[in-house]
Amino acid sequence: MGKLVSKFSTVPFALLLLSIAAFPLINPHWWEHNSNKGIVVAILSIPVAIYLTTFGEAGLHTLEHSGKEYVSFLLLLGSLFVISGGIYVRGSLAGTPVVNSLLLGFGTAIASFVGTTGASMLLIRPLLRANSSRTRVTHTVVFFIFMVSNSGGLLTPLGDPPLFLGFLKGVPFEWTFRLWPQWLMVNLILLVVYFLWDQIAFRKESHLPGTTSESQPPKEALGLEGWHNLAFLLGIVAVIYASGQGLGNGGEAWPWGIQELLMLLLLLGSYFMTSSALRTKNHFGFGPIIEVAVLFIGIFITMIPALAILNSEGKNLGLSTEWQYFWATGILSSFLDNAPTYLTFAATAAGIANVPLEGPYLRLFLETGPEAHAILAAISCGAVLMGANTYIGNGPNFMVKAIAEENNIRMPSFFGYMAYSGLILLPIFVLMTFVFFI
Repeated sequence: MGKLVSKFSTVPFALLLLSIAAFPLINPHWWEHNSNKGIVVAILSIPVAIYLTTFGEAGLHTLEHSGKEYVSFLLLLGSLFVISGGIYVRGSLAGTPVVNSLLLGFGTAIASFVGTTGASMLLIRPLLRANSSRTRVTHTVVFFIFMVSNSGGLLTPLGDPPLFLGFLKGVPFEWTFRLWPQWLMVNLILLVVYFLWDQIAFRKESHLPGTTSESQPPKEALGLEGWHNLAFLLGIVAVIYASGQGLGNGGEAWPWGIQELLMLLLLLGSYFMTSSALRTKNHFGFGPIIEVAVLFIGIFITMIPALAILNSEGKNLGLSTEWQYFWATGILSSFLDNAPTYLTFAATAAGIANVPLEGPYLRLFLETGPEAHAILAAISCGAVLMGANTYIGNGPNFMVKAIAEENNIRMPSFFGYMAYSGLILLPIFVLMTFVFFI
């Protein structure tokens, strides 16, 4: 279908990205209402959906497939959001550079095993509470998005949606552990840069009210409330793993709907078994996940023509080396959802290797030799790591931003955030290119 789709059909997608970037600057009060975001999404996505139906069965099948991916995506993010929102980390943590760095490091370490969304929702609120007496907090949230919401999830298919989709397409579960050198390099550099940055910021505000011992609230012992939600969190991990391994289905991935139903049941179980008082302590609200749901349904629909064109013309892009796949995947993952972008370039690489795109084709692709492993490593790193380049590169980015703003943290605009990523992340990715992909 990609050869038949008009390139003009990508305009609504570009306009949606422009709206996400521009409206917070032009009219922030109007844009903060999710109903208004929904109006923009509807105006831009409904014509695309109608246009796709003109391609008959092929267009309807593409819309259905994208709709199913959206539901799976939203249920995964939503279940982790709700379950993590029922876990309250109590205690008095001082927002010093050392404590903040330890929290970021811990979140990065667990992100590959509970998902970047789970780790983000579990730790963003304790981090914000620890820094409630500080005035310079924006950079801390930005680095949190870089590390906990993105690069921390590089080690397992449970960490980030692109790797999970690769797992469903045949990549062995343990294969992503080979990416530990890239994971260690990028996160170690980020942690060192953050610590030095936060040291400077902390010294500049150490004399302000709220940072003296007299103004601090009474000390509270560290502890965890909502322990039962850890079981629900492990349940989500178990469902994702079992689905991908095809447990109970002869090794084949579960039919669509089973995994989604189980995630929904775990979400509902957590919500109704957790007291409202506990969620109140966590300042839990559905605003962030509603914002993600509204914006990403528009992204999933309007990006269909762009992905179709890319998929059909992938062999004409001239991609042959690891660094080219790393940057091509990364750049598109910054503005498209990184999960379908991963699949697009993985399918392109498999097609060039004459591997048919049927069943667990990525397992067959890897069996073609060491070059396939190197190319898939580059695609994986590009999708996961460069999803941090913009707010829309990965689902948790928007959620963390929304939670921070609910806590009166002034977050940078769309382009302001890209200034951070351009200054901090792009030099790291250039270094990674020379170390790992050339």
